[in-house]
Amino acid sequence: MKNVLSIVALMILMTAVPVAGQDPVPAPTPAEVEAFVAAAEEELLELWIRKERAAWVQENFINLDTENIASLAYEELMARTAALAKDATRFTGLELSYDLARKLNMIKLSLPLAAPADPSKQSELAGIAASLTSMYSTGKYCPQGDGDCKTLGDLSRTMAASRDTTELLEAWTGWRSISPPMRGKYARFAELGNAGAQELGMADLGAMWRAMYDMPPEAFAAELDRLWKQVKPLYEALHCHVRAELAEEYGSDLVKPGEPIPAHLLGNMWAQSWLNIYDLVMDPEDAGADVDVTRILRDKGVTEIDMVKYGEAFFTSLGFEPLPASFWERSLFSKPEDREVVCHASAWDIDWEDDLRIKMCIEINEEDFTTVHHELGHNFYQRAYNIQDPLYRNSAHDGFHEGIGDTVALSITPEYLVKVGLLDALPQEAGDRGRLMRHALEKIAFLPFGMVVDQWRWQVFSGATPPAEFNAAWWELREKYQGVKPPVVRTEADFDPGAKYHVPANTPYARYFMAQILQFQFHRALCQAAEFEGDLHQCSIYANDAAGKKLRDMLAMGASRAWPEALYAVAGTTKMDGGALLDYFAPLHEWLNEQNKDRTCGW
Repeated sequence: MKNVLSIVALMILMTAVPVAGQDPVPAPTPAEVEAFVAAAEEELLELWIRKERAAWVQENFINLDTENIASLAYEELMARTAALAKDATRFTGLELSYDLARKLNMIKLSLPLAAPADPSKQSELAGIAASLTSMYSTGKYCPQGDGDCKTLGDLSRTMAASRDTTELLEAWTGWRSISPPMRGKYARFAELGNAGAQELGMADLGAMWRAMYDMPPEAFAAELDRLWKQVKPLYEALHCHVRAELAEEYGSDLVKPGEPIPAHLLGNMWAQSWLNIYDLVMDPEDAGADVDVTRILRDKGVTEIDMVKYGEAFFTSLGFEPLPASFWERSLFSKPEDREVVCHASAWDIDWEDDLRIKMCIEINEEDFTTVHHELGHNFYQRAYNIQDPLYRNSAHDGFHEGIGDTVALSITPEYLVKVGLLDALPQEAGDRGRLMRHALEKIAFLPFGMVVDQWRWQVFSGATPPAEFNAAWWELREKYQGVKPPVVRTEADFDPGAKYHVPANTPYARYFMAQILQFQFHRALCQAAEFEGDLHQCSIYANDAAGKKLRDMLAMGASRAWPEALYAVAGTTKMDGGALLDYFAPLHEWLNEQNKDRTCGW
C-alpha cells in the first residue's frame, strides 16, 4: 500500500505542459518539493533493498539465473533513479531548505551508474554490469586446458610466497588471461553509462562521480592532485629502497636502477600492496624485532570467526553496540567448496537498518585480520547512521566509509595485542621500524594505485582514451604514478584494467586513495581525544571512551551534512590533509632517506 501511495504522490506532482490559451502552470511550492522528496525516498529505499538482496544472492550463488535476477533488480533501480532525477530538475532554481536542496542533488547522484531513458538500453546496461562482475568472479587460469585451473586465490598465494621469477610471471600473466573477453563489453558499458550521465546534465560518467563530493568535478580532481603531491616524496623514498633491495634479490639486469619496477616482483597481483615482500626489503635485525601477526594468529589457533570477533570487540570497546545475531547467521566468512562466490571482501547493509553482513573468504593472516576491521568499519558506520532519513544513510563521502575501519586497524599495536591476549609481552623498541615498514608496504605503496584506477576510467569516460588505447593508457598511468611496468610486452589484445575487481564491478576507486589520507587524520585526532602522549604510530584508541564518543558522533551524522562538517567534527579542520600520514611515518621516512643516500632514485 505504501508503494502505491508513493507512486500516486509522484504522479500528482508531475507538472503538466501548458497549452495555448491556458494560464501557465504555477511554480512548485516548497511543500510540493517536500512531498516529492518524501515519496522518492520511500520508493528508492524499497528499490535499494530489493537490489541489495538480489546482489547478495548473485554474489553468493553465481549462475545464470542469479545473474539475471540481479540484473533485473539493478535495471529497475537505475530506471527509477534516472526518472526521479529528471523529475527533480523541475525544482531547479527554487529557494529551498538545506535538506530539500541536498536531497534533490542526492537523488541525482545516488548511484555510480546512470541509466539512459531508453528501456532497451537500460536493460542492456544492467545486463552488461552483472555479466562483467560474474566474468571476474568466476575467472580461472587453466594453463593446460585440462581442468587443472587456478583461481585468483591460488595465483595470489603464489605471488605472495614465491621468489621464483618464472612462477611469478606465470601467475601474473595467468590471471590477466581472464580479462580480454571483457574488453568489448566494457567499451559498450562506458558508452551506455556516459549516455545516462549526459541525460542528467553531466559531461560523462566520470564527471558524475566527481560531482559526488560537495564540490565541482574539476575541483575534486585538483584536490586529489594536491593530496598526492603532499605524500609523493614518501612514496618515492619507499620505491627507491624497495627497488634497490629487489635488485639485490633478483639482479640489476631484471630490476634496473632508475627504471620502473617489474610489477610481478612486488608480492601482490596488482602491485598495490608490497607487504608480502617485507622479508626482502627489511633489515633482518629490525624484522626479527617486529611482531609477526600472521604467526601469532596461527600459533594461537585463531579461526575465521575468531578474527571477526576480535574486530567486533574493538568497536564495542569504543562504546558501539555488539553486532546483531543475524550478522553471525547470514554473513559469509569462508569460501564454500560447493559453489562459486565473489570472494572479494565486502560489507553489506541489506535493509538499510540492522541486517548487516560481511562477505569474505577469510584466511588466517595479518592482511585479512586488518581487512576484517576494515569491513566491520563499514557495518558499524551503516548502523550508526540508520537513524537518518533514507537519502542520508550513507557516509559523508565514500572515502569516509573506506577509512573508518582502517582508522581502527591503525590501533592494532603491540600494546593492543597484549591487552587482548594475542601477545604475551611487548617487543623491544627496535621493532617499531619493522612495524612502520609493514604499514608502509601496505599503505604508502597503495597511494599511487589509488590514483591510477579512476584516472584511467575518467579518461575512458571522457573519450580521451578510446577503446583502441585501453591497455596502453593503463600502463602509461601505472608507470607515471607507481613507477611499475609490465614484466612482458602488453598489447591491445589484452585488457589488464579488467583484471582488477573494481573495474568490471564499476566501483569508484578514488575513495580508497582518500581513505588512506583520512584514516591518519582520524587516527591523530582520536589519539588527541584520548590524550595519548608519544609517537603517533604507537597510539591505540582501544577501549578509550573519549575517542569512542567522538567517532560515534561523527558516524551518526551519515551524509546529512557536507563532508567538511563531518571531518571537522572529528579532526577540527574542514580540509583533507596528508600531514598526519607524514607524521605517522616520519621515523621511517628519515631512515629511508639514509638508506637511499647513494642510490639512483626516481624512474
